Order: sequence, then structure tokens, then C-alpha cells
Amino acid sequence: MPKQYLPYSETRYFSDLMCDYLAKEEHVSSFYHRFPSLDNFEAQLQEKSEVFSKESRSILTAQLKKQYECCDMSTATAEHIDLLQRENTFTITTGHQLNLFTGPLYFLYKIFSAINLAEELQEKYKSYHFVPIYWMATEDHDFEEINYFNFKGKKIRWDRNSGGAVGEFSTDGLDEVYAQLQKEWGSHQSAKYLLDLFSEAYLKNSNLADATRYLANALFKEYGLVIVDGNDPILKKAFAPFVKMELLEGKSFQEISKTTKRLTAAGYAEQVFPREINLFYLKEGIRERIIEKEGIYYVNNTSITFTKEGILQELEKAPERFSPNALLRPLYQEVILPNLCYIGGGGELAYWFQLQDYFHTIKVPFPILLLRNSVLLLPKKLAGKLEKLDVEVSRLFQKPHDLISEYTRQLSQIEIDFSKQKTFLQQQFKELHQIAKKTDASFKGAVAAQEKKQLNGLDHLEKRLLKAQKRKLSDHLERLSFIQDELFPNQSLQERIHNFSEWYLELGPSLLSILKKELQPLTHEFAILEV
Repeated sequence: MPKQYLPYSETRYFSDLMCDYLAKEEHVSSFYHRFPSLDNFEAQLQEKSEVFSKESRSILTAQLKKQYECCDMSTATAEHIDLLQRENTFTITTGHQLNLFTGPLYFLYKIFSAINLAEELQEKYKSYHFVPIYWMATEDHDFEEINYFNFKGKKIRWDRNSGGAVGEFSTDGLDEVYAQLQKEWGSHQSAKYLLDLFSEAYLKNSNLADATRYLANALFKEYGLVIVDGNDPILKKAFAPFVKMELLEGKSFQEISKTTKRLTAAGYAEQVFPREINLFYLKEGIRERIIEKEGIYYVNNTSITFTKEGILQELEKAPERFSPNALLRPLYQEVILPNLCYIGGGGELAYWFQLQDYFHTIKVPFPILLLRNSVLLLPKKLAGKLEKLDVEVSRLFQKPHDLISEYTRQLSQIEIDFSKQKTFLQQQFKELHQIAKKTDASFKGAVAAQEKKQLNGLDHLEKRLLKAQKRKLSDHLERLSFIQDELFPNQSLQERIHNFSEWYLELGPSLLSILKKELQPLTHEFAILEV
């Protein structure tokens, strides 16, 4: 399959922090543990082996089996869960919100990155086993971020009241979304598969967590993907010692604040703001921050309060009511999983970069961080049109104005560049400047002003010529703009806007097989796939 790569730094869609990380810039090295190369996993394996206990493995596998009681577990997934009991088995983890019907296209890229990396490690380290993990963000509470997906420019939205952890939301009302999709997708074979998938996931499961598990399991079970719901009382109990430390000592705030200060001093943005207590209280439709003032623990926006003794009793009695926020959730994952690597998008990894010092302080191994695969799917039809226009697809990553101006210059039979004229003019004014040195300051100023005026005039004429040529070549330019808009909807990356259903209707099951085959997680470059 035709495929090409582009450095992330040349796409203009990735932060300086991510580009500098991938370039292994020295000033970024203190914010991560080990760079994601195949050889670096050997030391990571040894480090994690020393701290992850047999008891932790038993707890994890027992709870995973319970969580899968709602799904038809594949043989590959069942084998992976059993392997997690062995001391030589480790995980490669990615996570994602419970977006309706997977949300943006990069949901698939994240999970295939984890699956393919696990397989690549298996080839390299044959005496170990590697299990790909999808961590469902069931405890998130921002419903407006997940209650829709885009399909051919339309928002397919699920309207309902929100509150509490999204994983516990009832799937009521999704029958209306299903009816809308029947109209949008039609009745051919691929559409029928998608409608059956939506129906089985959302109309036959009672809450969003089970629906999302069903969906991800159906898409990836043949690859042995293991899906974890962290909103689990037994897994929370295993994490309770770290929750207690968070409530009483505030180490996360102290250490993360120090690291964040270093990060911002290096010129990078603060992705997530640390709180003095990075925990939510989760109960009966609420998920609110825990705030401590003068020895009393308050649940924000509620009347619930605890003394120090009371909140520790609550933790012992009901650990499931304590929910880590975005900064503490990585710790939760690393405590309950024998994990080596976390795979995420640029925004996710940016807040992991705030955490290494905290992990070191509490003696929990910090995972290798890997930027997930990013992909532009290029339909063969559009690839053919680009070829006729004599435009490389990599040029379409430019801003629309820059692309059109550059292409106008390419097509124009008139050279739209007055650099020679400007150089000639400046040479003429050099002689005038020499004359001006022999007279008074007012004449020197007049010469300088005239030079600036003449150069500005040439700039203006160059822009007028470019504008005139754009009008003359408007047919070609409009065709190029159309292709760019198709591949970069809303001037954004395709993977952040499209839902996989749009592509599945075109490509059928081959969509998944193409991604499985072509995504190479350790290339550290943006992939362009012609499909």
C-alpha cells in the first residue's frame, strides 16, 4: 500500500513539547524516564519486575474476568488475562474517553498502536509476554465532550441530563440516535454491520461503560485487547494506600508543582493544573473535588463534609467513592497494572510530563511515554487528483492561504517574486546613502524614508500581482482548496474530526486490517496512507 511519512514538526499540528521530545532535545530529557525505543524496554522490564507483586496480579486478573462477564470474550483476550498472572507478563496501555461510537478516528489509532507495540516487543523479548490494554475513562464527568460523533459534517448527538461518572450513565435515549443512523448510513452490507454493532453495544447494555466495553471488544478482540474499567471497588481498594497519602500528605501537589514550574520555565505550557488534593468524591450521580480546609474535608458543590478520621473511615469502607483526577489517574494505572508504556496523544503526554518527579518521590516506576500513531487517510481518487495538479500531499499540511499562494507561484507563467528588483533598488540607494553621509541629517533621513517607501511599493505590487494571478488561475486553486478541505476538515487533522464509521462505509472491514498492518508505533513520524 502506498505510504509515506512526515516528521511531526513539519505538520504544524503538534506542540513544541512533543516535537522536542521526539527530537530528543536535551532540555526535555529531565521530564521523562526512558525514550520509546525497542532497546530501552529491557531496562523498563527489569524495573517493573522488581515492584509489581504476585498479589497485584491475582487481584487484577480476578477483576478483569468479572468485568468481562457482560461480553463474549475472545480466546486471545482470555489467554492474555490468564497470562497477566505470570511474573513475566507486562502491559502496554492506552486510554480514552467513552466517546459515543468511539468518537474521533484516532481512537482506532491509539488502540492499534498498543496492539502493534505489544506484538513488536513480543518479537524482541521472547521470554516475556506483552498484553495490549485499553483503559476506559469511565470516571470522567464531562458529558459534553463525549456525547456525539461527527459523520460527514453532521454531529450525531445523544441528548440527556448529565452528572456523575459517565461510565454509570444509563443508555436511555440512544434508540433515537440509532434511528437517525439508520437514515444516515443506509442499508448496504457495511452499514448493516455498523448498525448491528451500535445496536448490540448501546441498546442491549444498560450503562455507557458496558456499552463501550462491548464496542471496543467487538472491534479488537481478535487481537487480544484487554479492556479495563478503573471504576472498580476491588481495584480501588488496591490503590487506597496512595489515596490515603494524597489525603494526608499532599505530596502530589508539592512535587507536580515543582516539575510544572520547571516545564513552564523551559517554555512549555502547563497542561493540567495540580490541586492540593487531586481526588474527586464519587457517589450517586456526583463527582466533585475534595477540598481540605483546617482539617475538614469538603466535597465541592455539596453539603458533604468529613473530619480527617471520618474521611479515612470512608476510604476504608468505600474506596470506590474516591476517584483520581487527570493528574492522579496515571498513578492509579501504574499501580494496578504491570505496565511498561503509556500511549497517548500530545495533550495527554503533556500532563504525564508533569509527573515524573512525583512518581520518583513515591517510588513507583515511571512508564515509557509513546506518542500514538497519527495518520492521514488519503483516498485513491483524491491522490489521483493531486497528481494531476502536480501537488505532493505533504504540502496540504500548510495553512490554506500559504498553500494557495505557493501553488499560484508554481502555476504562474509570470515570476511573482520581486526579490531581484528589491536587490537592485537597494543597490541604487547604497550610492545615495554614501552621498547622504556627506551632507546633513535631514537629507540622510529623506533618503532612508524614500528607500523604505520604494521597497514598500514593490511589496505592494508583488501582492497585487499575486492576487491577479490567483483570479486568473482560480479553477486550479479551487480544486486544490477542495481537496485540502476534504482531507483537513475545519482546517484540522482528519483524525480529530472524522468518525471511523465514515471510512468503514467506504472500505468495509479492510479499514481495520489496513490500520493493523500499516501502523508502526516506533517510527515517531506522521503516516500518510493511500486507501
